[in-house]
Amino acid sequence: MNPTDSRPPSALTIAGSDSGGGAGIQADLKTFAAHGVHGLSAVTALTAQHTRGVTAVHVPPIDILRAQIDACFEDFRIGAVKLGMLATADVIHAVADALERHAPPHVVLDPVMVATSGARLLEPEALDAMRLRLMPMATILTPNIPEAELLLGRSITSAAQAVDALQALRSAGARAVLLKGGHLDEGTRVIDRLLEGPDGTEFIHERLTVEGHGTGCTLASSIAAHLCRGLTVRDACEAATAYIARALALGYRPGKGPVVVLDHFGAARVQ
Repeated sequence: MNPTDSRPPSALTIAGSDSGGGAGIQADLKTFAAHGVHGLSAVTALTAQHTRGVTAVHVPPIDILRAQIDACFEDFRIGAVKLGMLATADVIHAVADALERHAPPHVVLDPVMVATSGARLLEPEALDAMRLRLMPMATILTPNIPEAELLLGRSITSAAQAVDALQALRSAGARAVLLKGGHLDEGTRVIDRLLEGPDGTEFIHERLTVEGHGTGCTLASSIAAHLCRGLTVRDACEAATAYIARALALGYRPGKGPVVVLDHFGAARVQ
């Protein structure tokens, strides 16, 4: 970014909308606000959902998506872009074209392919587009275990396999990879593993006995916000994983379903 530009940096989320307010664009914008960063959005999918599931999905026309992204870059000083739900190959190619055109300083790619329920959220033909177009652009890739398994085409059931997966995903093009450990059974701990250089880093937190909603969206958005504010990738990941742990511990159940929605602003107040 131009150092003489006096506008504060903004963070742009390109992702799906969650009408229930717990994940997607809604969670991203709450996260940006909690971190003191101006939030922008380009909606890739409209969902009708609540705490018990998704009832409908609509993908807007590609030209509307392009217009949203271009409008944001034309007027704001964007320090980082967070990518979330990109359900089709056409959407992925449109987003990749826009990122190539505008060249933001940082791209945080949350490869939303598998919901917490296990439902597949990415069309099969879109997987190659994500690998070939978006992963090489990513400052950091933030998959959970099922998403890493889809990207690599193999199972990950142990800590050793998780470490191997980090190496393989980084070799596929992303400059750094944060492999989220919530789906891996490692006892009372959740271990998120970062690989940026030759040596990896682990961020360890207590496993909470709650079903969180929007944790992946929020983690990626928190990393993007910290990158906007000038933190290194490692420091951004450390701060973001700690933020998620606090937000989940303070979480609440706003609907009839069992899922806990994160307390974004409570987590920002409690350091």
